[in-house]
Amino acid sequence: MSAKRLRDAGSPKAALEWFSINEIDETTFAITEDGHWEHVHSYLFLGKKRAALIDTGTGIADIRSVVRTLTDVPIVVVTTHVHWDHIGGHGLFDQRLVHRLDADWLRTGIPQPLEDQRANLTLRPFTKAAPPQFSVQDWEPYRGQPTGLLEDGDLIDLGGRQLSVVHTPGHSPGHIALHEHEREYLVTGDALYQGTLYAFYESTDPTAFARSIDKLCRLEYVTAILPGHNDLPLARDRLETAQAAFRQIERQGALHHGSGLHEFGPISIRL
Repeated sequence: MSAKRLRDAGSPKAALEWFSINEIDETTFAITEDGHWEHVHSYLFLGKKRAALIDTGTGIADIRSVVRTLTDVPIVVVTTHVHWDHIGGHGLFDQRLVHRLDADWLRTGIPQPLEDQRANLTLRPFTKAAPPQFSVQDWEPYRGQPTGLLEDGDLIDLGGRQLSVVHTPGHSPGHIALHEHEREYLVTGDALYQGTLYAFYESTDPTAFARSIDKLCRLEYVTAILPGHNDLPLARDRLETAQAAFRQIERQGALHHGSGLHEFGPISIRL
């Protein structure tokens, strides 16, 4: 995976400095906020007719400016889940798809106090300078109407390229993964990444989370996992690591809220 040279599209310099762009292949890019403590990844999948932007980050900087250095085709935003760190730039785009079970959160807000979300946003110091127009006091997660609702098994046609929707509830009720069979990519959002998986909020469901990992393990044609945070790409065997972890927790009778932090090498699960 190599750094992508950005063409000059007159984009704000601060946005280009906040994000890092990595080329996964010539039509697939990771757009990363590596100056933020969560190392949030959004992904741009280019088709012949349109492009899918999978998640839009924290909203600290203008992700649309960065996307437009990579493509001029129409953009459809595909939401893995409606949490503050994945929907920050949704309002910059005209098309926004979300699973129907997370749609109300997109319309009316995430079930978490705004002050808690702002505290999470700035939990650790930024390691890059945020754009000068950013103010944590003015920052709010996006709220707005989705332009389309997704269901398990839906296909998103980009023109010569298709993404399959895989409903993976647990971290949120309408959490989804996106599977590209042809290139064997799996975008997992917050269902899987290296680090601590969160299933301790009231709005999470630990049992559903475990079943979603089982579901992802049954997928064929997956060689590269593109997670919502931290290291990328991940190897296929990280799915089996997570599956074994959830199964051990379940055997111990601890697959429920309040059982604490369970550590399994590169993956931890907080319940």
